[in-house]
Amino acid sequence: MIGAAAARHGDRTALICRDRTLTYAELDAAVSQVAAGLSRHGVRPGERVTLFSENRWEWVAAYHGILRAGCVVNPVNAMLTAPELTVIVEDCGSAALLASGICTERVGSMLPGGVRLRVSFDDAPAGVVRLADLLSDGPADWDSSSARPRDLCGISYTSGTTGRPKGAMQAREALLLNWAYTAAMHARSAVDVVLTALPLPHVYGNCAVNSALLTGATVVLEPRFDATRMLGLVAEHGVTMIEGVPAMYSMMLDALATTVADFTTVTRCTVGGQTISDAVVEAWEKVAGASLLELWGMTELSGLATTHAAYAPPARGSIGVAFPGTEVRVASLDEVTVDAPEGEDGELMVRGPLVTLGYYGNETATRETIERDGWMHTGDISRRQGTHFYIVDRLKDMILSGGYNVYPAEIERVLAGHPDVALVGVGRVPDPRLGEVAHAYVVPAQGHAPDPDAILAFARTQLAPYKLPKAVHVVASLPTTPSGKIRRRDLTPPPGTPGTPPM
Repeated sequence: MIGAAAARHGDRTALICRDRTLTYAELDAAVSQVAAGLSRHGVRPGERVTLFSENRWEWVAAYHGILRAGCVVNPVNAMLTAPELTVIVEDCGSAALLASGICTERVGSMLPGGVRLRVSFDDAPAGVVRLADLLSDGPADWDSSSARPRDLCGISYTSGTTGRPKGAMQAREALLLNWAYTAAMHARSAVDVVLTALPLPHVYGNCAVNSALLTGATVVLEPRFDATRMLGLVAEHGVTMIEGVPAMYSMMLDALATTVADFTTVTRCTVGGQTISDAVVEAWEKVAGASLLELWGMTELSGLATTHAAYAPPARGSIGVAFPGTEVRVASLDEVTVDAPEGEDGELMVRGPLVTLGYYGNETATRETIERDGWMHTGDISRRQGTHFYIVDRLKDMILSGGYNVYPAEIERVLAGHPDVALVGVGRVPDPRLGEVAHAYVVPAQGHAPDPDAILAFARTQLAPYKLPKAVHVVASLPTTPSGKIRRRDLTPPPGTPGTPPM
């Protein structure tokens, strides 16, 4: 893909990072050098190569270099500890590890013996090859014409929030089709300048960057999210698209209280990863003067599977429509082969070329997730209205309170509309009478002091009594995953909080 883009857009700027800017021709050359270096060091086509780094230009070059060498890329979260990384490396049997200097230092010597080659993007300790020394002129020792659409080329591990991480196997066509469909649905083109701080190992961040590079656009890639800096970069680079998760937009809106931003060049933005409050969407579209396109996807789908099209009428609160060639349905919670009636809750299911080949070395999990007829369970509670789909919440996050199904996302959408609230997360707390109850945790908007009683009174105007949180806690921050999602399972009330049920 990078080679084809370089042939069309060689002198155009592909990547703008804090320490380096690359044209498409320069990026393509770096990709070839990585591929040739892996081959020269004995890493063979079909072997797994783990990529462990923060967002930087070397990550992009290494990712595509691994693929160009005919290897299977295994991108992992840059925040993993050494023991967590070791579990993944052992599970997929990596032959090589390419990592930033920080990640290389964190790993130390804790790697399985099967890892024959270690490469650092920065200074390297003994036994580790510097990336600069790995790079070499010359073609990779692999004929890409032998590749087939359903060949395995990537293994991305799920977050592992409910247990041991599982490696979702990605086919070549799944990655390429995801980037192509994303580019088409969002009307991306070579005139775009896309700003993102989404972590590249996450499929949303991966798709945001690669769908832009597919079209010849320029990507402004930030190593980490900083709301004030992001707002400044929009005018500095003439950004046309911003990509982020709900928490990022909430934080940028909050930062606008003390920061001036120029959104003149912005034409549309995207948001995914978790459900987003209508109030946040409306506020962002008002200040940015551009549509905020909601989308939905999964690791097991190599990225997106539904989204709003750039020029289609919006359906507020919806995750959009299915990608071309992708079947999406809402299955009854009682019988997977039966569709839930329109407007009723069920499990979102997907079938088509984007669906994972299965979980690496885990046939049991594969059979549990993918039905014999190809329909994949997503674990998301959804409903359908016409051709649009609406996410209610994650099935595993649902709170069963006194026999009622309570969805944290629904409470979060309401509380996010309160003017004193910048961010909100809802988690479960055991309750001796109701089994479990919802507790809300709110981060104050700049210059505001949220009153829990006032927030509860606000919630009562929009939520049924059984959906009301048992308590509201004002906190300085919320626990999030590296991709910016709120970690609801880590939300716990402070000890001794009045009204808190016994744990």
